[in-house]
Amino acid sequence: MANVDQTKVFLSKVPLFSSLKDRQLHRLADRMIERTYAPGDQIVRQGQGGEGFFVVVSGKAEAIRERSDGEKDVVNTFGQTDFFGELALLDAEGLRTATIRAVEPTACLVITRWDFLTVLRADAEMSMEILQKMARRLRTALESIQ
Repeated sequence: MANVDQTKVFLSKVPLFSSLKDRQLHRLADRMIERTYAPGDQIVRQGQGGEGFFVVVSGKAEAIRERSDGEKDVVNTFGQTDFFGELALLDAEGLRTATIRAVEPTACLVITRWDFLTVLRADAEMSMEILQKMARRLRTALESIQ
């Protein structure tokens, strides 16, 4: 993303942020940085600490979960406006639950846990909106495995 305004417009299309107000999107956009990954690059690694939240700007990535028997399964794929790492934003001691690997050249917007919490602390309304959407996403994920 070339500037904060372009990032803000992009974030408005991300499901987690789609109901936020312009000023709230601007605060988030101002704290995000863009990172690029080549095919095969690990974006995050299962079992490691997580400090960041990622939104896919372009490209494709996949979530790979390694089971206790060593078998690996692709459990999700991510494309433009998809996001991952939201649990790391709220749980400082939690470990990554899957490895995320770029399948093709992939660009992501990234915000650190510290920056995200700073933004949320400044705006209770935004905090509630995002937490409600995270809860819905978790509920949907749990329902899919029953």
